[in-house]
Amino acid sequence: MDNIDPEALREQILHLTEKYYHAAFEQAEPFSPGDRINYAGRVFDERELVSLVDSSLDFWLTAGDYAKRFESELAAYLGVPHCALVCSGSAANLLAVSALTSPLLGERRLKRGDEVITVACGFPTTVAPIVQNGAIPVFVDVRLPDGNVDASQLEHALSDKSRAVILAHTLGRPFDVAAVKTFCDAHGLWLIEDNCDALGAEVEIDGKWRKTGTIGDIGTSSFYPAHHITTGEGGAVYTSNPLLHRIVRSMRDWGRDCVCVGGQDNACGHRFTGQFGSLPAGYDHKNVYAHLGYNLKATDMQAAIGTAQLKKLPAFVEARRKNWTYLREKLEPVTDKLLFPKETPDIRASWFGFLMTVRDGAGISRDELMAHLEANKIQTRPLFAGNLTRHPCFENLQEGVDYRIVGDLAVTDKLMRDSLWIGVYPGMEIAMLDEMAKQILETVR
Repeated sequence: MDNIDPEALREQILHLTEKYYHAAFEQAEPFSPGDRINYAGRVFDERELVSLVDSSLDFWLTAGDYAKRFESELAAYLGVPHCALVCSGSAANLLAVSALTSPLLGERRLKRGDEVITVACGFPTTVAPIVQNGAIPVFVDVRLPDGNVDASQLEHALSDKSRAVILAHTLGRPFDVAAVKTFCDAHGLWLIEDNCDALGAEVEIDGKWRKTGTIGDIGTSSFYPAHHITTGEGGAVYTSNPLLHRIVRSMRDWGRDCVCVGGQDNACGHRFTGQFGSLPAGYDHKNVYAHLGYNLKATDMQAAIGTAQLKKLPAFVEARRKNWTYLREKLEPVTDKLLFPKETPDIRASWFGFLMTVRDGAGISRDELMAHLEANKIQTRPLFAGNLTRHPCFENLQEGVDYRIVGDLAVTDKLMRDSLWIGVYPGMEIAMLDEMAKQILETVR
């Protein structure tokens, strides 16, 4: 045993891992009608498994070299200078909002009682960090048919307490980010783009195509298995603002003031020579805290999966677009009964799901359509919370005190009652898309 070369053994393990993938995962039966069709699923090959095992052999149990590589490569893909890997998309949103509370932002910091404009139609972790940071969410309505913010309502939501806007790109279709950004700039508001369902989407602004998540001050992503790429659990916060990045990194890493990465000490050369707060002079900078933060880091093993997934991301985005377009064309005969999001020349969606809204007077309800699809083993989902203010988590919050509603949220309520979505993920076969279209057509007609 003493003469075994560990690197040679590592190569053997990785070679066997590749063989294991082909034996264990490559023999899936093709889809046939009657099989279950999930709205999402993992799409991977031997490269993810080999990277995962490779990272495990280092036994570096927190963020390390793979994490640094993933952050660098995701930032390059998005075209931004700064990216921080975190443990989930929800943690990414928590960090993004929490970063705005930093004293380092001076007069622009988000304080308790300040207002953040958002929508009630979406996933709760877009809104939860507002409440968790002591701010007041202000809900505006969304628009049909895509469920994105109605940007014309933003001025009605504005008050002297407004400090920020946080909005998600619904199911991969970008909201009117140019209009929202113009509004934020005009009133000195921060803009957070929840990009968890839209990684790879693009919008054309002033003749230039830009990735969603990079137009506002901060963008966030989720790498849960259902999303565009996966690290198992995981997420990211990215920005072009170096101060915001510094704050995000601090809050992610317990609130530390020190910028050394894990396993690194004294990168600045002044670890024991600074003066911080009223601490003793020379107090160990590794244990100086600029913020009341968290531990929201991801592991190197998660990042290892992500580095392999990132290489596939452009193809994944293209597959989602093709699958969405294929379904949309198949369902053209029922556009008198169902509303579908629209593509416009100034956007390139990165579809997370295929949204359908039952028109008034269609002769069928959303619940009937959903029940039929589920009975035929086609997995469906409502548009997340529908109207978050109607959920039990808001029962102990007082409207006008803990949150505000602008208008009546009529479209939000319609989407809550009448919308559902199905999958378009890259693992979909044409036969699966055909089966979903067939069942929808038969039911709605």
